[in-house]
Amino acid sequence: MIQKFLVLGSNSFSGASFSAHLLDAGHIVYGASRSPEPHDAFLPYKWQKSKENFQFHQFDLNKDLERIIDLVKAEQISYIVNFASQSMVGESWENPGDWFRTNALSTVLLHDELRKIPFLEKYVHVSTPEVYGSTSGFVKEDHVLNPSTPYAVSRAAADMSLNSFFKTYNFPVVYTRAANVYGPGQQLYRIIPRTILYALTGRTLQLHGGGHSERSFIHIEDVSVATIKIALNGQLGECYHISTPQLISIRDLVEKVCEKLSVDPADLIEVVGERQGKDQTYSLDDGKLRSTLDWSDRVSLDQGIDQTIDWMKSNLKDLTAQPQSYIHRP
Repeated sequence: MIQKFLVLGSNSFSGASFSAHLLDAGHIVYGASRSPEPHDAFLPYKWQKSKENFQFHQFDLNKDLERIIDLVKAEQISYIVNFASQSMVGESWENPGDWFRTNALSTVLLHDELRKIPFLEKYVHVSTPEVYGSTSGFVKEDHVLNPSTPYAVSRAAADMSLNSFFKTYNFPVVYTRAANVYGPGQQLYRIIPRTILYALTGRTLQLHGGGHSERSFIHIEDVSVATIKIALNGQLGECYHISTPQLISIRDLVEKVCEKLSVDPADLIEVVGERQGKDQTYSLDDGKLRSTLDWSDRVSLDQGIDQTIDWMKSNLKDLTAQPQSYIHRP
């Protein structure tokens, strides 16, 4: 059945990729982000044959809440997936107020308006495993929240507020927390595309703390498939982890990319100090998603890196002209 979706944060890597997945499935998609649409290389929904079913709106969650709600009401949008957030962990120490304004205050105000809309079927809140802090072993969705950075604290605040809305108003929320997402179209300051770009262009890659922290990396297509299953069939009030059982250190990940590009890691890597408050390890138990919504990851890390290398090579001239570092906007 064709549904209408509003994707908040549609210019983000995850938001743009999820929008493409929705279009491919035949749904009607309204995208909203505070910035103009970037280069098409970063917008997978522009790569779709069915892109005419996508409508973009430049709305800022901090400034345009009324316009967002008006759009939802005017178009009778029954599914909302929220990727919008200030998302850089290390940089959140420099301007914590901006992170709390977007991720906590403006997000809670959005929820307070959405709870009054009677035709809202599902609100998917895209959270983060950063709210758990550094963990040992594979943690389930009910793991205690122990955030250790302004970014993580601001996201945990919104999660806790939503839980109270669910209990008090029966607000139709489901939560997702995904492992490290990657794939074609990702911003160049993220570790996999940055490594590929720097290896191809002969630049030096700074590796914080030597790259010893471990992460699970999951392809964006697997995340998009999971997210639509959660949106359409997830149980209200529940959180779902989207992950893989494989962990890899950042150092080993960089070396894997170097091997594929025939680059000596010693020529690429510069070890620098660790980032403040960085979690050493977090790993997610995704058994609930696999057992209740019939989901499994399909794209291996090697396959996904190969796809990302192909995307980078195909767009190298355009991508080298794009910003390669995170640019903070309040």
